[in-house]
Amino acid sequence: MAQPRYQQIADDIRRRIEAGVLPAGAPLASETEMVAEYRAARETVRKAMATLRAEGLISTAKARGSFVRPRWPVRRLGMDRYRVETRQRDEQPTEKATSFTKDQGIDWSAYTMDKEYAEVGANEQLGDLLNVDPGTPLLRRHFVFRSHGVPQQISTSYLLLDMVGGTPVADPANEPWPGGNIAQLATLGITVDQVREQVRTRMPTPDESRILGIGDSVPVLTITRTMLAAGRPVEAAVDIVLPGDRVELDYVIDL
Repeated sequence: MAQPRYQQIADDIRRRIEAGVLPAGAPLASETEMVAEYRAARETVRKAMATLRAEGLISTAKARGSFVRPRWPVRRLGMDRYRVETRQRDEQPTEKATSFTKDQGIDWSAYTMDKEYAEVGANEQLGDLLNVDPGTPLLRRHFVFRSHGVPQQISTSYLLLDMVGGTPVADPANEPWPGGNIAQLATLGITVDQVREQVRTRMPTPDESRILGIGDSVPVLTITRTMLAAGRPVEAAVDIVLPGDRVELDYVIDL
């Protein structure tokens, strides 16, 4: 049985991308040009393009057209990634690092971030995560983590204001901080000894798509994280957002 015409067009463009004829960042022909090239109806071309967007191969922007998306290497997220932060806390090595630089496989010099700090009251979800009453003052820290200048992760983290207020931890000028949250809290005499994570998948919001450069058809992984010290929650991240086509989760469960 012959393939539908839109699938044939999508297959042809996909082959060009995989062969490098259309490299990362290359513009695709306009819709009108494709109609002429493939001698197909406009709706058929649109369906082919929608198929390639859903596969994460191309992205489309209004007034700019469609482009081949970069093919980023898939990064492994394992249970041991926070150990690099405990080493920064306990051993104070000369080489700076965080769990993000380990995940990305990059040097400290390639790590930058966008940051936004604000004081907020805990909502019901944060109250449950941090074991505090709704309305409890928190420090909200919104980060966009970059590898070689490219956004790779979004994180919104919350700390108890009465714990960090007026300390270097509450000063955005100190970010990025070697050892991340674990090393930061250690300067306040707080030893994180447990990390709890819940992972889900969903489609990105428009802002997430724009920031991460993934379009609206590539799903994201979202991680809700709680850091604990002697059983007490001391940090919560409600939405750590990662592009679903750039990471894989790698866990070992001993039975």
